[in-house]
Amino acid sequence: MGRTYWHSAICGATEWELKQNKDDLEFESEHILNKEPIKMDMLVIKKHPNATIRNEIGRIFRGHNVLEFKGSGDALNVDVYHKVIGYACLYKSMGSHVNERDAKDITVTMIREAYPRELIKSLKMTGITVTEQYPGIYYLSGNIMFPTQIIVTGRLSSDHASLRILSKKAQEADVRKFLQEARTAVEPGDLRNIDAVLQVSVSENETLYNMVREDKIMCQALENLMQDVIEERVEERIEKRVEERQEQQTVKNLKAMMKNLKLTAEQALQALDISDSDKPRYMAML
Repeated sequence: MGRTYWHSAICGATEWELKQNKDDLEFESEHILNKEPIKMDMLVIKKHPNATIRNEIGRIFRGHNVLEFKGSGDALNVDVYHKVIGYACLYKSMGSHVNERDAKDITVTMIREAYPRELIKSLKMTGITVTEQYPGIYYLSGNIMFPTQIIVTGRLSSDHASLRILSKKAQEADVRKFLQEARTAVEPGDLRNIDAVLQVSVSENETLYNMVREDKIMCQALENLMQDVIEERVEERIEKRVEERQEQQTVKNLKAMMKNLKLTAEQALQALDISDSDKPRYMAML
């Protein structure tokens, strides 16, 4: 299996979760920290002043909100915790003028499927209090630099299906709930977010989605929602086949030139104007 794009999926799921406040929030999927650039592979959400966030995952939000997501198999330990806090500190320090981003106006959110038991234990040993504010949503208080929450997607209520299905062990009820909700989406931004979530969820739970497809209504919903993705993949496959055929023909031409014109491999490559970057690949085929 290829690389799983968890980051795009969590950005899509978070935007979908907070869609009731889409006019109050601004999403930056990869915030550039300076001109070099340094990128945070995390989401920054800016909240408009005085906006009230309806969704539980955003109740903690203030003006600037840094989110870090850990996919299946990724660690969320005390070192990762301090790294994320460090990124939040860098984000705070790089405004256009001194204290443009007040520390009191920044929050940190860390998202993971499984409960980070060792991290919680380490935090408590430093005097930090961990409170389950909502099912699966834990607030930190005490010796902390920014208001911080840890979201355990595996313990969230069923109201957060878009986050719950970003798992290698997604539940059928959550998939069905997400598909039912997503069927009403019509705006391009919402559809892109749904596609991002489904690409990961389907790739990690093929057996489950094959079962869901046996339900004609769910199957139609899934196909409609992923139509753009399906078409894009078909186009990619066609392009790949064309490239493979062109490559095969080029190899035939090279071999014919070497045999009939008595050229060396290097001379044949030169005659067909093969780029230096492609030469090693073609040399391996001759």
